[in-house]
Amino acid sequence: MMDSQVLCFNRSHCFVKTVPQQQQRLQFHTLLAAHKSSSLSFRRGFACKGTSCSMKSYRLSELTPAEVQNLKARPRIDFSSIFSTVNPIVDDIRKRGDAAVKDYTAKFDKVELDKIVVEVSELLDPELDPSIKEAFDVAYDNIYAFHFAQKSAEKTVENMKGVKCKRVARSIGSVGLYVPGGTAVLPSTALMLAVPAQIAGSKTVVLATPPSRDGSICKEVLYCAKKAGVTHILKAGGAQAISAMAWGTESCPKVEKIFGPGNQYVTAAKMILQNSEAMISIDMPAGPSEVLVIADKHASPVHVAADLLSQAEHGPDSQVVLVIAGDGVDIKAIEEEVKKQCDSLPRGDFASKALSHSFTVFARDMVEAVSFSNLYAPEHLIINVNDAEKWESFIENAGSVFLGPWTPESVGDYASGTNHVLPTYGYARMYGGVSLDSFLKYMTVQSLTEEGLQKLGPYVATMAEVEGLEAHKRAVTLRLKDIEARQVPNSR
Repeated sequence: MMDSQVLCFNRSHCFVKTVPQQQQRLQFHTLLAAHKSSSLSFRRGFACKGTSCSMKSYRLSELTPAEVQNLKARPRIDFSSIFSTVNPIVDDIRKRGDAAVKDYTAKFDKVELDKIVVEVSELLDPELDPSIKEAFDVAYDNIYAFHFAQKSAEKTVENMKGVKCKRVARSIGSVGLYVPGGTAVLPSTALMLAVPAQIAGSKTVVLATPPSRDGSICKEVLYCAKKAGVTHILKAGGAQAISAMAWGTESCPKVEKIFGPGNQYVTAAKMILQNSEAMISIDMPAGPSEVLVIADKHASPVHVAADLLSQAEHGPDSQVVLVIAGDGVDIKAIEEEVKKQCDSLPRGDFASKALSHSFTVFARDMVEAVSFSNLYAPEHLIINVNDAEKWESFIENAGSVFLGPWTPESVGDYASGTNHVLPTYGYARMYGGVSLDSFLKYMTVQSLTEEGLQKLGPYVATMAEVEGLEAHKRAVTLRLKDIEARQVPNSR
């Protein structure tokens, strides 16, 4: 017997909790139910860095199903106009190679380069402050340990006597890693991408990052690149860097897969090139960075505000969502902390602009809060509530999850060991983040003995005949005849 409970969500969704004897399973189902037509929305404003930024607020229980669905939508990116800018760059890099990369680097980064690619083995080890070196070493060790543990043992399965099958992993031979360098230098991204490539065994690893004004490479990025086995550094950013790695140039090796976050021009170039004659694949679709924070009355307003701002400071297009679970949350204290902390941030202008198009939702309880989060499918999900761990099994759609009051999103961004290259824009509904598997491809292998073909062959021949593929059938039956012919003399 199976016992089912329906846990209502917001008049538009519900949990269906199925308990077959001792095993519990949880599934989400959409419930088309009657709903109220009225909705509640209001603004609460912060004055951040002298700029008025406001987060719209909604009470989930008073929204219609359509209105709840609308909340999951991200700001639309007009790729048609971006494609018109990026396509000529992609074509120019293909035609002119290094010369075109140098021209675009001079135009966009204001840097004149003699060489756009350097081999990492030829570069001296950069000198870092000991405390900075130690921080990156700890991050490297944790990232390596977590991704190395993702290796799976090769297993052979004998489906029938004499019919053996297995699945084997091989590294992608040549990969391109994009490390942004626009408004912030991100050596942590170099680790997140290069470490799993190193473990997978990719032979050629090209890291692209914009050069400094003097044409040099950020020393922290270089340190991480050398430590994690990068073979080449392409001193370029934007669409020109993606194009150079995809097509290959006189000095830049052609890669087979491109990884890494970037702005809308980088994303557009990846999208264009994966559908071109360049024959490359990409890690995942990407959009602006985002976080959804679920907080209850036990959450510290200081911590909640800090978590919201940690994503908002990435850029003005970052997505920030606060979900208040249940009653007793001091929303005014959170607002005051956001204002206070935002005003003191060096990147407070970015943060305030991001907050201006972000929002807060009020959920009646954790069931409603988690259900909305699954609908939104955030890149980062912070669950800052009492007994956060018990809600892990209810989470279905998120790039990375941070449980409890002592797990800020920053630890995943840098050094806990998980990967920070994650699906955004709602793609967590069907994509996972970068992992060791991202740098591997899998082949299936099968091996049959005579006995195995005799057992399986007649079934294969029958299926081929049903599909009208006579050559497929003969590839089996001719072998079966040879086996039978050799067995006849032996039986005499």
